[in-house]
Amino acid sequence: MDIWEEMYLKAKKEYHPEEISPFIQAHHVVAAVQSESGKIFTGFCIEGASGVMNLCAERVAALNMYINTGETIIKRMIAFRKEPPKDNGGMPCGACREFLMQLSYENRNMEILMDYESRKIILLKDLIPNWWGNKRYKEN
Repeated sequence: MDIWEEMYLKAKKEYHPEEISPFIQAHHVVAAVQSESGKIFTGFCIEGASGVMNLCAERVAALNMYINTGETIIKRMIAFRKEPPKDNGGMPCGACREFLMQLSYENRNMEILMDYESRKIILLKDLIPNWWGNKRYKEN
């Protein structure tokens, strides 16, 4: 079993779409991240009708990593709905891309799985080129 299969199987356990209330749904998008130390953390999406309370699976997985270990550097990420990513799937939204970049400058090199079958990846820095925060990181 390779690392992508291990991450997929751990995240898949979180997939069980449910309606928490008439306003909130959860577990319909899942994710797993591998920290710099090699540990795997999962997360699931939770969305409310108002929009501002939404948390994507990618951010929840990254927050689980930070809360449980204090780590901020992510080596790999997989995100999906019912099936593993396919044909350029599994891309984090703009808010998640921004959060991941702000969490650690090293996350620009994290691998994001685009296609499970072929193991095609993309780096976060390729999804958010010319990121506005590069200068601030370099100054620190």
